[in-house]
Amino acid sequence: MAQKKRILLIEDEEDIAALIKLHAEFNGYKLHVEVDGLNGYRAIEREKPDLVILDVMLPGQNGFDVCRKVKNSAELKNTPIVMLTAKDDELDIVLGLELGADDYISKPFSPKVLFSKIKAILRRGKDHDKSPKLVHFGEFQLDIDRYVLKKNNKNVTITLSEFGILKRLIANKGKVLTRNQLLDDIHNDDAFIVDRNIDVHIAALRRKLGPKFPWIETVRGVGYRFVDDLAEA
Repeated sequence: MAQKKRILLIEDEEDIAALIKLHAEFNGYKLHVEVDGLNGYRAIEREKPDLVILDVMLPGQNGFDVCRKVKNSAELKNTPIVMLTAKDDELDIVLGLELGADDYISKPFSPKVLFSKIKAILRRGKDHDKSPKLVHFGEFQLDIDRYVLKKNNKNVTITLSEFGILKRLIANKGKVLTRNQLLDDIHNDDAFIVDRNIDVHIAALRRKLGPKFPWIETVRGVGYRFVDDLAEA
């Protein structure tokens, strides 16, 4: 029997924690709860969970600081993080994604939507045993099977969602992909994701790729395309 995936929830609201725990068990996950940021981070170090659900507003240390510490840790940086925000505030969303969070969900939320996100993230994060496939463009190297982006042989911090979008765009080099196509590819279990999510991820990707070349071009009213003629598998 396959071992249950382990989720660490860092949430100080008892009712929300109980609701998430109930649905985690229903979906076949093993869930552990911490109620403050300091103990939550220690639990991540200790337990090495498969995924972290992280509230933003926490006693002791806020969720942004916990996320930053995780993503700056060589040992923990590949741990997927879904952030819970008290409101649909774009600044909070952008900050969380820039710090390395893989996704976010605003309170109040649907447990079904939350666990759809979790399933998609864990599915994307599965390791593959086959030899890595590399895609080179400019100073960058995208390791398809290891979910790694490098610039001049140095790792670039990139979330699973950003990786998935970049991989899809490169695979369709020169072709315009609509936001809905990218949404279907990245969040195909979640019918409630909106177009703006893709724009936030694209903005974060552009900052990480830098201004030297316009790797990702906006086609107004349609979507995005990858425009590097030198990219090759």
